[in-house]
Amino acid sequence: MLPLLVGWILAALALPACRDFPPQGRGGAVVAEPRRVVSLDYCADQFVLEFVERERILALSPDSQASFSYLRERARGLPQVRPRAEEVLSLSPDLIVRSYGGGPHAGAFFGRAGVPVVQIGFGADLSGVRQVILETAAALDARKRGRALVEAMDARLAAVSGAGRRGAALYMTPGGVTAGPGTLVHELLEAAGYSNFQQEPGYRELPLERLAHERPDRIAAAFYEAAEAHQGAWSAARHPVARRRLEQGPVVFLEGAWTACGGWFLVDAVEALAGSAGPSERLRPPE
Repeated sequence: MLPLLVGWILAALALPACRDFPPQGRGGAVVAEPRRVVSLDYCADQFVLEFVERERILALSPDSQASFSYLRERARGLPQVRPRAEEVLSLSPDLIVRSYGGGPHAGAFFGRAGVPVVQIGFGADLSGVRQVILETAAALDARKRGRALVEAMDARLAAVSGAGRRGAALYMTPGGVTAGPGTLVHELLEAAGYSNFQQEPGYRELPLERLAHERPDRIAAAFYEAAEAHQGAWSAARHPVARRRLEQGPVVFLEGAWTACGGWFLVDAVEALAGSAGPSERLRPPE
């Protein structure tokens, strides 16, 4: 699943215009008080589970209870539907919520079919994430809840920001991917009080040559809940240099659900990083 997660992130970064389209239904308005809401992907699931009453949720995505779904416990017991047009329309929804589910033309297709669609944008930075939360909450008639969530998020970030600098941190995934300046991960590291060990911009392979003779002050390891299941045979994370650095630590293991989508739950990752300042501390992977 990790390559899919990384692929979605890279695709989202390649399409920054996604933020320019506020969540809206057909004709620019969302149906009032929708009673049959369908979510098409696990990123959309989080917003639906947070902003829509349970009795109004008709179906969630097939990944709604996966380990990388933040609100997976809330999703238990709710129906699921694959993001295929015929299966979704057979449920007769009165509102569809999506981030990427159903493919790039899904929004237009469902709009032509007469079903309003809330398109969740991509926040390329923390400011963008705040805007996405507020816009989506407004589209789902939960403005007050959206504002409260952003205020709580900002309060938690402010509490972390006064903790001082902690050195350089390297973001690492089992797929051998890291993140440099210009990424949301970079902002999370800085918000937690670290500089980014990866100096090249964007999402890239781990800098193995540099790691051979330099050691980060901390490694932020994400998606390692089931590392062997995610690692490809040619992953840079399999290289002895990367494995040695991971073994040496100190390491903070970040739950994949904290960073798989851009939402208020990103603060969980920031707090985990900021709360593990002990130089010899090595946190275990989340179970």
